[in-house]
Amino acid sequence: MKIIEVLAARLDSEVELDSLTLKVLPRLRAEGVGLRIRHKGRHDVAPLIAIRSFSVEGSIPETLRKHVSTVAVDGLEIQIPPRDHDAADHGGDKNTAQPSPKLKAAFVIDNLVTKDAKLVLIPREKNKRPKIWAIHDLHMQSVSFDRAMPFEATLTNGVPPGEIATNGSFGPWHADQPGDTPLDGAFTFDHADLSVFNGISGILSAKGTFGGKLDRIEVHGDTTTPEFTLTDVGHPIPLHAKYDTIVDGTNGDTYLERIDGSWRDTSLVAKGSVVDLPGAPGRQVDLDITMDKARIEDVLWLAVKTPKPPMTGALVLKARMVLPPGNVDVVKKLRLNGTFTLATARFTNLDVQKKIEELSERSRGQVSAVRNEHVTSDFTGSFKLANGLLTIPTVAFGVPGSVVRLSGTYGLVTQAIDFKGTLFMQAKISQTVGGFKGMLLKVVDPLFKGENGGSEIPIQISGQRDNPSFGIDKHRIFKRGA
Repeated sequence: MKIIEVLAARLDSEVELDSLTLKVLPRLRAEGVGLRIRHKGRHDVAPLIAIRSFSVEGSIPETLRKHVSTVAVDGLEIQIPPRDHDAADHGGDKNTAQPSPKLKAAFVIDNLVTKDAKLVLIPREKNKRPKIWAIHDLHMQSVSFDRAMPFEATLTNGVPPGEIATNGSFGPWHADQPGDTPLDGAFTFDHADLSVFNGISGILSAKGTFGGKLDRIEVHGDTTTPEFTLTDVGHPIPLHAKYDTIVDGTNGDTYLERIDGSWRDTSLVAKGSVVDLPGAPGRQVDLDITMDKARIEDVLWLAVKTPKPPMTGALVLKARMVLPPGNVDVVKKLRLNGTFTLATARFTNLDVQKKIEELSERSRGQVSAVRNEHVTSDFTGSFKLANGLLTIPTVAFGVPGSVVRLSGTYGLVTQAIDFKGTLFMQAKISQTVGGFKGMLLKVVDPLFKGENGGSEIPIQISGQRDNPSFGIDKHRIFKRGA
């Protein structure tokens, strides 16, 4: 049949058709069932295009002009195979790479309409699940092999689930490598439910533009999540982001050129990738994060389960974030490694802040009962997070008159604290209290003698976050005395 010959030649494929019925009056009409197009005749994979049934309508004058008025398709399924490594753009001898031949026009379909179609991206690894896009409605115009074809479509995104409305152009078709087929357009993505990812929730909306070719789509857009929440914490924030990414439409891998995120008075810049890992179910998020203009209260409000953030202050942070795939809460599988600086920090708990101010004054040998100074604290250090355990190899905490250097761990799930370190004070131990007690403590001044006539006191912090225990590390004092 002529239609099968044309399709086979234009698509470099083997074409199968179960049945075809032709009618001439009152208009030319063809009805077909079971159309399958196998790319390069391959039977080891699913057909490139499979159609349950279709109808074609036109007129004799249109046919003479090589035009078809309308094609309606039911049960369309397009399966995009992984790129052939031998023909990939990267690697190999570029001088020997052959461009895709330009296809010649056969017939032009003025309007193509399909409902309940599927676009399936086949992974290279056989044990990987394919990415499936459910296309509810698709309308294409001027459909031919040799040109860009305008389209409008609505489809459902699988993960996170949500509705996408898009329009643009697709083609001309590249028969030898479907991934080289160009496309461009715009999209809106509404009501994406983030709760499918363990540990977070929120309804995301996005809009943007895209362009390039099927296996390298440049996407530019912005997103809004009015109530983004870590479910273990329960504090929603209005999260906004602008992004520039490159998406491989043949496998769904995404490379994040730049993301600008913001909430409350905090902003961040991130770069990285969201890719499918060999042998692992799902995709891994890998980001380099920079926060030059941030507030610690905004970060703590998102991450800590308290009625109000326990601390305020200006935050600068650089970190590497890895979020592996898997059906595990975000807090338990998230991995972080970075450094931070916290300036002019104050504790929102009045009792804690009072103790900090008392520490500052006593460290300087001021033992007045009346305190009018509002002391702020400065922090700097490094951190690692893995398996829900935050490890801080080093952190320095300073207030006027003293510096604390600590190292230890904090459990994000258990909320258990275990830190040890040293308190460096300008004053001697005996100078931190007045009167008769100060005189008695002069005998222990040599035991805690530090540089420049001050004191060095080994300390430890343990217990639960809501009720930590601060004390002197007696074991280290005995070792020093020995």
